[in-house]
Amino acid sequence: MAALIRPARAEDLAGMLELYRHLNQDDPPPAPTAAEAAWHALLHSGLTTVFVAEMEARPVASCTLVIVPNLTRGGRSYGVIENVVTHAAHRQRGLGHAVLQAALDAAWAAGCYKVMLASGSKQEATLRFYEAAGFTRGGKTFFEARRR
Repeated sequence: MAALIRPARAEDLAGMLELYRHLNQDDPPPAPTAAEAAWHALLHSGLTTVFVAEMEARPVASCTLVIVPNLTRGGRSYGVIENVVTHAAHRQRGLGHAVLQAALDAAWAAGCYKVMLASGSKQEATLRFYEAAGFTRGGKTFFEARRR
């Protein structure tokens, strides 16, 4: 069965919350009102698109693309991809690459000059997955600040 690759819709929230359990199993689930508010903001900000691979009427892979307006690079935007995940039962089928390709296509169509993503994984297979999807490892040094 082939997956349908599409932007997420409001009615996908429950399926997305289930799918995200395959991304960070130790994360506590958000409170329902917080989840609804965040989902509404993601879908309606005008800057973000959540791409999903849908099978059997539920999301089984996803990534989020943020297109950031920019005043450098001739005013060309840039993209950031986050929350790349495929349901454990649907891995190794090309679904992760499919949602990443949809995000890249959208970024290029929007005139982005680059698209970035960061991975906390040290697993070589994960890093090769991103390279096979068109990303270059080690292009820049990555820094992170977290609230204490």
